[in-house]
Amino acid sequence: MDYKKIMPCLDIKDGRVVKGIHFINLRDAGDPVENAALYEKEGADELAFLDITATVEGRKTTVDLVKKVAHTISIPLTVGGGIGSLDDIERILFAGASRVSINTAAVKRPGMIGEAAKKFGSDRIVVAIDAKRTNTVPSGFELVIDGGRTLTGKDAIKWAKDCRDLGAGMLLPTSMDTDGTKDGYDLKLTRQIAEASNLPVIASGGAGTMEHFYEAVTEGKADIVLAASVFHFREISIGELKKYLKNKGIKIRE
Repeated sequence: MDYKKIMPCLDIKDGRVVKGIHFINLRDAGDPVENAALYEKEGADELAFLDITATVEGRKTTVDLVKKVAHTISIPLTVGGGIGSLDDIERILFAGASRVSINTAAVKRPGMIGEAAKKFGSDRIVVAIDAKRTNTVPSGFELVIDGGRTLTGKDAIKWAKDCRDLGAGMLLPTSMDTDGTKDGYDLKLTRQIAEASNLPVIASGGAGTMEHFYEAVTEGKADIVLAASVFHFREISIGELKKYLKNKGIKIRE
C-alpha cells in the first residue's frame, strides 16, 4: 500500500457500539450508524464492524445493521464476527461490505480461507488473528479464538504464514494483552505477523496516543491502523491524527 490508512473500529453488541479492556468490561460507545457517518466525515480511510459476541452466542452477524452502516458511508467497510461459512460471507458482501474478516471458523477449518479467496477474491478476505503472550509456543504468541475465550495451543505467527499460503489477502492481528489498554499496540506481534506473512496488516489493540499510531506503521510495519476507544470517546480526532502522521513523514491520504 502506498498510503497508510486510519480505520476506526465499531465493536458491536446488542446493536450498539461497545468497547472494553482485554476483550471484557464493555461500556457503551453509541449508535453504530451515527458513529460510522461521523468517522467518514472526519476523514477515516476505512471502517471496521466487528460483531464481537456473534461467534460465542452461536449466531450470524447482524446483517441488517451491516446494511445500514454500509449504506451510510462510501469508504471501505470490513465486517467480522459470527462468519462461519461461504454463505455467511456472501450475505455480508451483498449487504455492502468491502471485505469480510474471519477468525474462529478459519482456525477450525483452514480450507475455508482458500475456498473464500477463490470464490470472492483474496482482496476481500481478511483473517483476524487474536493472540496472547505465552511461553508455550516458539514465537511467544498463542492463537486465541471464540472472542478471546479459548486458547488453541497454536503459534499465532505460524498461523499467519499458513493464512498467506491458504489465500488470505490481509491480516488483522489483535493482542489480548494490549487490547483497550491505551498503552500502545503490541509492536512485536504486529511486526512479526507482517514479516512472516508479507501481507498487508491491520494493527489493532491498544492505541492511546498519536505516537502509538506512528509506532504501529514504523516499528510495527502495519499498513492500516485500527482503533476504537480513542475515537469513540473523542480523545483523538482523525483529522488531527492524519496531520500528526503527515508531519512525521508518513504518507497519508488527505
